[in-house]
Amino acid sequence: MGATTLSAQSISKNALGIRVGDNDGFGGEISYQRYLKENNRLEFDLGWRDSHNVDAFKLVGLYQWVMPIDGGFHWYVGAGGGVGSFDAGDNDGAFALVAGDLGIEYDFDIPLLISLDMRPELGFNDNYSDDLDLDIALGLRYQF
Repeated sequence: MGATTLSAQSISKNALGIRVGDNDGFGGEISYQRYLKENNRLEFDLGWRDSHNVDAFKLVGLYQWVMPIDGGFHWYVGAGGGVGSFDAGDNDGAFALVAGDLGIEYDFDIPLLISLDMRPELGFNDNYSDDLDLDIALGLRYQF
């Protein structure tokens, strides 16, 4: 008789890196992930967006549930919100948003995590964005 062991998917205690994507314009973010318990973590992203006529800085926080697929592959889903400021020529201001998150990631044997995710964001300022924006991004993070 053989014994089979099942191991829970492990999430690194910390991961720090970048998240680069497109949401009606190019944007980059400094991204930090913090382990909470078993398959849960927090993600905080601070970045900028350069779209057609608007430049914006924003901070987004997400609570994520991470599930194993196979080997180093995982998928995750999350929800959260954020705040920011924007410059649209004659219109400057602040905004708030709610966000979801759906992605896939690969955890290498070295302390590198690569991800591809889709973050729908609903903004609450007519001068910045009052509809649903879809932010698709590639992430590279160092795990420690």
